This record gives sequence, structure tokens and C-alpha cells, in this order.
Amino acid sequence: MTHIAHTSDTLPNPAGPYSHVIDCGSFVVTAGFGPQDPETGLVPEGIEAQTEQVITNLENALALAGLTLKDVVRSTVHLEHLDRDYAVYNAVYARRFVEPYPARTTVGSRLASILVEIDVMAVRTSPESQRNSADGAGARARAA
Repeated sequence: MTHIAHTSDTLPNPAGPYSHVIDCGSFVVTAGFGPQDPETGLVPEGIEAQTEQVITNLENALALAGLTLKDVVRSTVHLEHLDRDYAVYNAVYARRFVEPYPARTTVGSRLASILVEIDVMAVRTSPESQRNSADGAGARARAA
């Protein structure tokens, strides 16, 4: 299977040797994104602001493949303080994603200086989004 790896200066710098997005044609997966602002590298305070920034980072990552949050079918969410922060994170998530909501797993995790990290899988269903996958504005794409 051929796939295209995307990285972009419009997203937080990867913390290791990985791509921001892998585009496999009919489906697209993202790396786990934290709440770092890609322009400043700063992390906002609190779970609400961090969840907002993470989802914005995911939107920008999906755009590299011509997709949106509406195309997401699965998400995995890591919360540093699952019991304390779940309700606030969940309210932001419910507002930013649309019905039908993606399948989701939310777990408590030990995170490095952040409160939330999310990765997603999206499905490309329209020929339009397949054409857009080659665009990837601001992206460095590499076929593998």
C-alpha cells in the first residue's frame, strides 16, 4: 500500500521521528497532537483551552489531506487527570466535533507537561476530498 506522509510548519514540531499525518488514500491517520500553539510553541493554561488548541491542531493536520473533523471516524484521547478534567474536555469535544460523533476511547495517561493529547483516524469518502489530498498547503509530503 502506498501512503503519503505529511509534516507542516503550520503544526507543532514533532517531538520525535514521526509524521504529522499519514494519508493512505481511503483513510488518514494523525499523530497524537498536544496543545502547543504552532506559532509560539506555548501551551495554554487549563483543560478547556488546551482541548481547544489540540482540536485546532487536528483540524489543521486533517486539512493537509483535504479533510475536516466531519471526516473523523475514530479518536483516541489521553487525559493527564481523567477524573478531574473529563467533563470540561468532553464539553469542548462535543462542541467541536459534529454528530454522528466519531468512535472514541478516552484514557488517563501520564503526559509530559500537558493535560490532553488526541489522535484521530478519518475516512475519505468523496472524490473531491481525494483530489484535495494532493494539495496539502504548507506541507512537506513524502510518498512511502
